[in-house]
Amino acid sequence: MGIYQEYKEKLPLSLFEEVKEKTKGMPASKAKKVLARVYKAYLNAKVEAGESVGLVAAESLGEPGTQMTLNTFHFAGVAEMNVTVGLPRIIEILDGRKEIKTPMMEIYLKNPYSKGKDIKRLALSIKETTLKDVITEVSANIAEKKIEVKFNKENMKEIGITSSHVISACGKAFKGISIKKTDDGMLIKIKGGEDKINEVYKIKERIKEVYIKGVKGIKQILPVKRGDEFIIITAGSNLNEVLGLKEVDETRTVSNDIYEIANVLGVEAARQAVINEVNKIIEAQGLNVDMRHIMLIADTMCFSGNIKGITRYGVVSEKASVLARASFETPIRHIINASLVGEVDKLSSIVENVMLNQPVPVGTGLPGLVVKVRK
Repeated sequence: MGIYQEYKEKLPLSLFEEVKEKTKGMPASKAKKVLARVYKAYLNAKVEAGESVGLVAAESLGEPGTQMTLNTFHFAGVAEMNVTVGLPRIIEILDGRKEIKTPMMEIYLKNPYSKGKDIKRLALSIKETTLKDVITEVSANIAEKKIEVKFNKENMKEIGITSSHVISACGKAFKGISIKKTDDGMLIKIKGGEDKINEVYKIKERIKEVYIKGVKGIKQILPVKRGDEFIIITAGSNLNEVLGLKEVDETRTVSNDIYEIANVLGVEAARQAVINEVNKIIEAQGLNVDMRHIMLIADTMCFSGNIKGITRYGVVSEKASVLARASFETPIRHIINASLVGEVDKLSSIVENVMLNQPVPVGTGLPGLVVKVRK
C-alpha cells in the first residue's frame, strides 16, 4: 500500500485510481515501475510554464472549424427529427445561446424497458400529446357559437387516453365554455351573448394545441437500438420532467440544451456537456482536436458559476481591459463608456499590448520576479 501512497498526491485522482485498478495483484516491484512510468508520462504531458495555452486552444479549434462542413441538419431516422450539426452547432454551443435550433434528448431506460419491453407504449407516453394528435376534424358553427370536434379513436387507443380525459383537458384550458360528449367526439358551446362570436374563432384556432398528456416540450420520439439496448431519442427537451419518470435511467439520460442542464444539474454538469457536445461534433466531422483545448474553452465559459458564451456579451464583457473589450466589437461604445467613468487600463493582457506595440505578457504559469534595487 506504501507505494501507492507515495504517488497519491502526485497524480490526478482518476489516473491514480485507474493505475491502482490495473496493477491489482501485481508484485510490488513491478507496480512501482508502472507508477514511475505513468508519473513520468504525466509530467511530460503537462504544459510547460510560459506556454500560451489560450492561443493554442483557439488555434486548435479555429483551424479545423474552418474545414467543417456547413450542413446545418442531418436526419436521425425520420424526416421530422432534424439535428443541427457541423459548424452551426459549434457556434451555438460556444456562443452560449439560450434558444437552440434543435433541442433533443437521449433517454436511457432501466431494465426491462431497455431490452425493448413496451418500448412503443413508453415512447408514446413520453411524447407530448396535444388535441391535434387525437382528432380527425374541427368544425365551427358561428351562428350557434358551437365547435364540433371529432375524435380519432385509433390514435386515442394507441396513446392510452379516453374521451373523458380529452374533455377534462379542454375544460381546464378554456374558461366560459360548456362541453358535451357526442358519439364520435365532443361539442363545445361558448357561453355568453353576441359579443362572444369572436371567441368561437379564437378557440377553434387554439384548441388543437391543448396539452393532453405526456412530457411538455417533447415533440417527436424515436426508439432506436444502440448496441444491445433500446434508447429513446426525442426532438424537444424537458430534462427535469423526464428524469422524474420511474422507467428512465437518470444517471445516463442527456439533453443537448446546455442551459437546461445547468438549471437542473448545476454548472459542473453544464461544463461536461459543453465538452461532450463539442467533442461529438469534431469526431463526427472526422477531425482531431486535443481534449485539453476543449476543456479549457469549457472552463472559460463556466468558471464564473454561470454559462457565458465566448461573445461580447459573455466572456469578453468581463475583461478588465477597456482596449481588449474595444478590440472585439463596438469599440467606440466601450471607449466612450470607459472615459465617462474614468476607467484605468492596467495593460495586463495580450490584446491591449499588441495594440500599443509593447512586449506581450504571454505565458501561463510564469512566475513574476520581484527585485530589491540597491541604492
